[in-house]
Amino acid sequence: MESASESIEPLLEPVNGGSSDRLASTLPALAPALRRVRPAWVSRLAGVWVQVRFAVLVYLGTRLILVAVAFANGAVTGHPINHELTNWDGAWYQFLTLHGYPNYAYHAQSTLGFFPLYSALVWVASRPVLLFSSSVYWSTAMAGAAISTAGGLATTVLVQRLATGWWGREAGRRAVLLFCLFPGSVVFFMAYAEGIMLPLVAGCILALQRRRWVLAGILAGLATACEPEAVIIVLVCLVSALLHVRRQGWRQKSSWRSMAAPLLSLTGIGAFAIFLWAWTGTPFATMIAQHYGWGEKTDPIAVINLFSWLFGQIHFSHFNSHPTIDLNLVVGAAGVMLLIPTLYWLFKSRRRVGVAAIVWTLGIVFLAVTSEYTPPNPRLLITAFPVVIVPAYYLGRKSFAAACLVSGVLLAVLSALTFVGPTVRP
Repeated sequence: MESASESIEPLLEPVNGGSSDRLASTLPALAPALRRVRPAWVSRLAGVWVQVRFAVLVYLGTRLILVAVAFANGAVTGHPINHELTNWDGAWYQFLTLHGYPNYAYHAQSTLGFFPLYSALVWVASRPVLLFSSSVYWSTAMAGAAISTAGGLATTVLVQRLATGWWGREAGRRAVLLFCLFPGSVVFFMAYAEGIMLPLVAGCILALQRRRWVLAGILAGLATACEPEAVIIVLVCLVSALLHVRRQGWRQKSSWRSMAAPLLSLTGIGAFAIFLWAWTGTPFATMIAQHYGWGEKTDPIAVINLFSWLFGQIHFSHFNSHPTIDLNLVVGAAGVMLLIPTLYWLFKSRRRVGVAAIVWTLGIVFLAVTSEYTPPNPRLLITAFPVVIVPAYYLGRKSFAAACLVSGVLLAVLSALTFVGPTVRP
């Protein structure tokens, strides 16, 4: 058989007299030969890049907004970049990375209020960074932000894939824009556990839709070791598995393989509970810290209280002693208002979206609207990512452009307030 090099050789002969006709006839013949000598993995990599290129470029472009905001903040306030990246809960994750958990249940704020997987990854990733810096605080902040940024990129790619499967290619691209410009995406730039929880959850939902039960269970189990609210994914796996068993038939043994997903989903939170029991004497140490340290509790009228507190601060008598209002209340109220149309659209699209995404969204929304301490702020809303991206399918061109513009401005403004001081929670 003629080798690839032999087939190319005649095509590489000099073109007599610079004949453009000879060159024009040579190039089309050369292309198949070059494809034959190109490794298969290069072709596969090129194919993957074409699929994810839009998501990657949009995500990296929106991260430049946050880089500019962080450095502008630092120039104005004098705060170092590592302080901005670890503000709010980021400081607790950093403290957990460096000092671990106390060996008894605290009835106050402590690292016991946070799950371990993210901080464990930060500890591992910060070891190489320490080779270039003597500051453990700087190295853990940079490692934490790097992990969150990488996880945000993975989440964006998965969100595009999910949205494309639900609503089509154009809506998938629109969903990427909304997701990356949403103010809650700031958590992918800070030392926050959403950077690894959300790609695990999105991957689990995609695996459930494709009935890859073991993979879904493994991803869910890792997610439940990241954040308390990730426990919703256990319910997601259980509902998906039971519906599959019902469709296939209760007497079909093969259908019960789907139960691997909910069983494996318990591994993360189960292992953490066992550790807490052995380390502190109670498996509920996290709940104790959250309740007594942060005042976290479920209140069915939390939304009513939120608007009551906000209206109380808007009253003129409030400004006699307090010149400002709590912007966290404003952001939370805006989140409630945003949920009204987006949940309606999601309900309309429920057959396209599928049960896994619907159960996940409703679970997170329930936690948000019944939490006394944490209302539906941007961080919780982006966790319930289907409500963030569903406008990509229903908004018209002009409305969509306006939504992207407003969201981008809010991303820059709220991030500037989040990076420094206690003004706005992420």
